[in-house]
Amino acid sequence: MDKTKKYLVTSALPYANGALHLGHLAGAYLPADIYVRYLRGMGCDVAFICGSDEHGAAITIRAKKEGITPQEIIDKYHALNKQTFEQLGISFDHYDRTSAPLHHETAQAFFKKLIEKGGELEERLSEQYFDEAFQQFLADRYIMGECPNCANPEAYGDQCEKCGATLSPMELKNPKSMLSGATPVLRETSHWYFRLDKHGDWLRDWIKTGVLDGQQHHDPSMWKNHVIGQCLSWLNDGEGLQPRSITRDLDWGIPVPMPGAEGKVLYVWFDAPIGYISSTKQWAADNGKNWEDYWKGDNVELIHFIGKDNIVFHCIVFPAMLKAHGDYALPINVPANQFLNFEGRKFSKSKGWGIEQHEYLEEFANFPNKEDALRWALIRNMPENKDADFKWDEFVDFYDKDLADNLGNFINRVLVLTNNYYGGKLPEPRHDAGNILIDVVALNGVLTDYKEAIESFNFRNAAQSLIGISSVGNLYLQEQKPWFWWKENPESQDVKNCLFNCFQIITLISVLCEPFIPYTSARIRRLLNLDDVQSGDLDKIFFSLNNVRFLLSPGHQVGQPEILFAKIHDRNDKSRLEIIERQKAKLKIIMANEATSVVEQPPIIPQPSSPIPLKEEIQYDDFAKMDIRTATITAAERIPKADKLLKLNVDLGFEQRTVVSGIAEHFTPEEVVGQRVLLLANLAPRKLRGVDSQGMILMAENAEGKLSFVQAGEAFGPGLGVK
Repeated sequence: MDKTKKYLVTSALPYANGALHLGHLAGAYLPADIYVRYLRGMGCDVAFICGSDEHGAAITIRAKKEGITPQEIIDKYHALNKQTFEQLGISFDHYDRTSAPLHHETAQAFFKKLIEKGGELEERLSEQYFDEAFQQFLADRYIMGECPNCANPEAYGDQCEKCGATLSPMELKNPKSMLSGATPVLRETSHWYFRLDKHGDWLRDWIKTGVLDGQQHHDPSMWKNHVIGQCLSWLNDGEGLQPRSITRDLDWGIPVPMPGAEGKVLYVWFDAPIGYISSTKQWAADNGKNWEDYWKGDNVELIHFIGKDNIVFHCIVFPAMLKAHGDYALPINVPANQFLNFEGRKFSKSKGWGIEQHEYLEEFANFPNKEDALRWALIRNMPENKDADFKWDEFVDFYDKDLADNLGNFINRVLVLTNNYYGGKLPEPRHDAGNILIDVVALNGVLTDYKEAIESFNFRNAAQSLIGISSVGNLYLQEQKPWFWWKENPESQDVKNCLFNCFQIITLISVLCEPFIPYTSARIRRLLNLDDVQSGDLDKIFFSLNNVRFLLSPGHQVGQPEILFAKIHDRNDKSRLEIIERQKAKLKIIMANEATSVVEQPPIIPQPSSPIPLKEEIQYDDFAKMDIRTATITAAERIPKADKLLKLNVDLGFEQRTVVSGIAEHFTPEEVVGQRVLLLANLAPRKLRGVDSQGMILMAENAEGKLSFVQAGEAFGPGLGVK
C-alpha cells in the first residue's frame, strides 16, 4: 500500500428508479467499503465517491407508470438508497446525484472539451424510431421486440434481459412502442457520436499488458480473469469497436450544449460516469481539497467497484472518454464482482423473490447487530470470481458459527474471567517475556494472509483470516485453561500471562474487523475502553506487532462483559430464529403460488355443465371500434352503500383514469392494487353512484361465477394496445 498516492475509489452509481437489493450491496458497495476502510486504517489519503444516477428513459417510464414526475421518482429513491447505505455502514466520503447543477455543468464541459479536441465526436444524421401517436422519438428503453439472439419477445431496445445481449433498436424483430403499443416508424434525426473506434488498439494493449503511453500503468495480473476476458472479447470482436451515440431525443436529462440541439440530452451512459468527477468536485469543495489531485497526475490510484454488467463501460468506454479528454488518470483496477442470486434464483422484484436493503433493515429491526450480521453473510459468500447464492440457512450458519461461537465467544470469555479474577484490570505479565503476540501466539502467517487478501481484493479470504485470528485465541485459551490454574492458585503467573495475551489478541481483532463489521469493531473498542478505530490505526497495529511489546498495557481497565452476538439457534430465545423463519416462509408461499398457477390450468378449473352460448355474430369493424389497453390499478376503495362496486384509479401510462367496477364481492381493495389489467378505454363514460367511470375492466368468469383478471405478460407496461 503506497501512502504517497492519493486513492480515488468509486462504486457504480445506482439508478434512482428503484430500491436496491442485496445483490447490489454485495456487488459494488460492500466490497468498496471494505477496501476503503482498509486504506483509511493504513493511513492512506482516500476519497470514496458515489451518487445516484438520475437520468435516462427508465426513470421517465416509471414516472409515467406511477403518474408522477421524474423528479419525484429520483427524489424518493435517492433519499431511500442514501439512507440505507448509511445504515449499513457504507462509508462514502460523498454521495451525490447527477441531477445536481454542478454535475450538469461538469458533463456539459466534458462534452464541449471533446468537441474542441476535434476528431473525438462527430455529428451524424441517422434514422431513429418515432411514435406517431405520441409524436416523439423513442429512447431505446421505450422500444420492445423480439431478441435476434434468443427470440425473447420482450427484449428492450438496448438489451435483452433474458440472454444478456447488448442490442440496438434496429436489431429487434417486430418492434413496438412502449408508449402506444403501435409499431414505430423510422425518422431522421441528428446526434453526436463518440469515436470509440479510434481507441481500440491502445485499449487492447493497456488491458493486456498494463502499459499506457510507453510506461507501466498497472499490473494486469492483479485484474480478475473475468474482467480481462470480457474486455478482450469486445476488443477482439471481428467488427471491432464502433462509434457510440452520446445524445438522445428526450426531455429528461442534461441538455446538449450546442446550437440547434433543442430537445436533445446527453445519453445517460455518457453522463453517468462523469458523475464520479462531479461528485469528487463537490466533496473537494466541501472539504477544502483540490479535486484535481484525485483525478490527474501519476500520483493517483483510481479504482472502480462495479458488477460484471458494467465491466465494458468502466474498462473500455469510460477510459476512452478520459483519454480522449486528456489529463485524467485511468483506473489501475476494476475489481468487478459477479452476480449474487437469492435462494437459487435471480432476484425478482415483480415476483417478490429476494429482499431489498431497506426491507431487510425494517424486517430485522429487532435483530441484534443486524447491520454486521448482513455484511458478514454477504462477505463470506461474496461473488468475487463467480456467481454466488445468498441463502437464509447460510446466513444463520455464518452468524452462529463465525460471529457468535468463535469471535464473540472468545471475547466474552476473556472479559468474564478478567472481571472475575482481577476486577477488569489487565494483569501484569512476566517481565522476561518478549513480544507477547509474536512469541506466544502464532499469528504471523494469518496476519500476512489478511493483508495480502485485502490488497488483492479477495475479501472472502481476508474475512476467513480474521476468524482465523479469533480461532487462534480460542485455541490458546482452551490450551492454557486459566480457570483451572486460578482455582489452584489465584496468584498464578500463568493465568495472568494467558489473559493478558488474550487481550492483545482482542485489541488486534478490534482493529482488523473494522473494515468488515464496523459496528462490532466499535462495540469491542467500547468494551476495551478504547476510542473507535481511527485513520492509521491499522498501520500502527502492523508496526506494533514487529516493534512494540504490547497493544494494551498492564493495569488497563476494561468494561463489563456483554454478549456481542446472541445466537440465532438459542433454545431459550426463539425471537431471532423466528425472524429468519418468516423470511423462509415468504419464499415458500411464493413457490406454492407459482406451483398453483402452473397446476391450475384450464383442465382443472371446473367447467360449466353445458357450454355458455356464444353471443350473436359481429363484424370485424365492430370489434375494431373497441380500444382495449393494458393498464395498472394504482389505488382502490369501496364505494359507500354499494356492496358490489369498487372505485379504481387506473394508470394507462399516458394518463390516469377512474373506473367503477363491480368486483367488490370478489376482491378487497388491497388485493387489486398493483394488478395489471385490460381496460376497454373508449367506452363512453357513465356516472355510477355519483362517480364518473371512464372505462371497463375486462374479467374472466368461471362456472361458479368467480372472477379473474385478464392480464398481459409482466413485460407489457400500461397503455399498450390489444389486438
